[in-house]
Amino acid sequence: MKSSSDKIFQKFKDLDFADAKPVAETPHLAELQAQSGQKTRITMRVDNDVLAVFKARASMVGGNYQTMMNEALRQFAQGLTLSDMLREAVQEGLEKRLTGGSTRTTRKRVNG
Repeated sequence: MKSSSDKIFQKFKDLDFADAKPVAETPHLAELQAQSGQKTRITMRVDNDVLAVFKARASMVGGNYQTMMNEALRQFAQGLTLSDMLREAVQEGLEKRLTGGSTRTTRKRVNG
């Protein structure tokens, strides 16, 4: 996002925040931020190859790479591993098949 298209940036761009305390050091603001449940804008550096993977995957599924990165961080923070995610996906698939929720299609065999 360009800073010129950010309405909040435009509103406060001329103010000097050099002496401002971080939200985390201002209990009332930290509490309000936690209650709002919204996302916090951060700046972080990631390896080029990691970013390329997320962008490629997002492009393949038509998603947003930042959202995918956020979900990966959430899963890590919750202690989920790849094996946990695979186990959950397999269980969901089995449940669908056992309860008749599957839309199974038959493939025609082509000789040749």
